[in-house]
Amino acid sequence: MNTVEWTPAGARMIDQRALPTEEVYRTCATYQEVAEAIRSMIVRGAPAIGVAAAFGIALGLQASVAAGEDLPAAFERICQTMAATRPTAVNLFWAIDRMRRKFEQARAAGVAGDELAQALVDEAQAIHAEDIGVCRQIGRQGAALVPDGATVLTHCNAGALATAGYGTALGVVRAAVEQGKRIAVYADETRPFLQGARLTAWELMRDGIPVTLICDNMAGHFMKLGRIDCVIVGADRIAANGDTANKIGTYMVAALAQRHRIPFYVAAPMSTLDLRLETGDGIPIEDRAPREVTHIGDQRIAPAGVAVANPAFDITPSELITAIITERGVAYPPFTAPLRRLAAGD
Repeated sequence: MNTVEWTPAGARMIDQRALPTEEVYRTCATYQEVAEAIRSMIVRGAPAIGVAAAFGIALGLQASVAAGEDLPAAFERICQTMAATRPTAVNLFWAIDRMRRKFEQARAAGVAGDELAQALVDEAQAIHAEDIGVCRQIGRQGAALVPDGATVLTHCNAGALATAGYGTALGVVRAAVEQGKRIAVYADETRPFLQGARLTAWELMRDGIPVTLICDNMAGHFMKLGRIDCVIVGADRIAANGDTANKIGTYMVAALAQRHRIPFYVAAPMSTLDLRLETGDGIPIEDRAPREVTHIGDQRIAPAGVAVANPAFDITPSELITAIITERGVAYPPFTAPLRRLAAGD
């Protein structure tokens, strides 16, 4: 599916808030609309956010060129708008930095006006195309870790909807299925935004991959019963030591997996790795609106006025992670040295 794509009218993306009951596509014609789509979770998932941000920057520069604005100042304003949308997913900042490098390189080469704007469009489209290829490679790397007949537990959505179109954690599942393996999935519902219930289950059913939806607080029960063979999750940021930020509740699943001696795998592109942070202690955690907890849709499920905590992510310590699957290879603990080698291309 085309989670997010470039069109002559702007950045077109599936509205993930409407799934699974409606498949609605929205076109963002301005960089401000793209920024709001990221903030409001029309588009979500670390790699998809990065792609969307690149498209937004390209749209913004096109408009600035047409308006005759001072381009360096306008470009910086656009980048700052994108950077302020969501703080945890490092892919967002990776994409902004890549677009900034392209802007500076093109200007240094004397490229200006419409040609400069087109250079940024081309770079954003390259980021989109590369993400699909990267996810397919992650899938091939990870499929070897999943035995035939396995049942995989997932948390949140790290599938096509979270990327440009194939998925990280679900990319591993898809690749294993494409190799002829018989794979089934248990999908945590993932409160409070219900990405597992609304998105992961929808994706897997479309692909004909057997999926069973469970509540978040059922994971330990099914592990104890021997129903889960491994856990595969995505990531929004991975520190140099392997500490991993992912959707809230991931830490709990990792701790349960260790208790039941079940492999716990993280699948993510190298763009999710943040080697500037030695540990996960420095990863910023986004707090989201209380309404996501007190309501499901328009239905209130909690008393009016109740205090609410709603962190969007938690940090899974590296000692709970069996392996980190990237497009360049699989890293095993202790993670610091192998992650740095993969980042260096060794």
